[in-house]
Amino acid sequence: MSDLVIEKVNPNKALWEKGDFTRIADTMRQSGEELVSTLGITPSMNVLDLGCGDGTTALPAAKIGATVTGVDIAANLVAAGNRRASAAGLTNLHFREGDASNLEGIDSDKYDLVVSVFGAMFAPRPFDVASEMVRVTKPGGRIVMGNWIPGDPTLVAQILKISAAYTPPPPEGFVSPMTWGDEDKVRERFEAAGIAPENVRFERATWYFRVPGQPAELLAIFRNFYGPTMNAFEAAAKAGKSEQLERELIDLFVAQNKGVERTRNPATFLKVTATKS
Repeated sequence: MSDLVIEKVNPNKALWEKGDFTRIADTMRQSGEELVSTLGITPSMNVLDLGCGDGTTALPAAKIGATVTGVDIAANLVAAGNRRASAAGLTNLHFREGDASNLEGIDSDKYDLVVSVFGAMFAPRPFDVASEMVRVTKPGGRIVMGNWIPGDPTLVAQILKISAAYTPPPPEGFVSPMTWGDEDKVRERFEAAGIAPENVRFERATWYFRVPGQPAELLAIFRNFYGPTMNAFEAAAKAGKSEQLERELIDLFVAQNKGVERTRNPATFLKVTATKS
């Protein structure tokens, strides 16, 4: 009789494969292009997009002419990214599975630019994440992260805060991804990875989620396709509180909408730039 092999579930992988983040990404395309336009990317560059999803920032970078590798923990998003690259005729863009905490198979000192927009911040073991990002960056190269900010009053930080109130407490030792929005903690992590504090810069920037319809349509996309929100609704339903959660969220989405005939919800994020000596 053969031994039964039970694979240990990676909770981070399960979270991002649970929904269909491509549906969220569809509301973010313009913001992805706008951010990439600020990064000084040139065709000669080798770029790594970490926690890339289906390519919201990877595709615009590749369209400039850079050689781009997208890495994501979710197999469905990697497959979706490769389909998008193929459809766009981008032979200089390739997506592969990988864990930001352990970039196994990626050479050291390889990339001119490592980008991670709301991606690597969700990986466990943040000191390992910082170390791996620094390791694969060339001397003189840059790491640019976009991270949600704890306690921020705008959309995504508030979605995550509201959702957390309906879900079970995290396991012991869990480090909140929102700590990547704390400048002191980010500086500490990169310093431990060999980046001098003066080589880490911060600025606040705005990301927009856009849909042609009403805020309720944007909320429906988050409810049906965004892993953290899906988990919150499942837990709320078990407690008989799903209507309460929906009311809190729809009030948030409506209050924060800046659009007139369409929905345009802003979210403030921390843009981190770390330069490797």
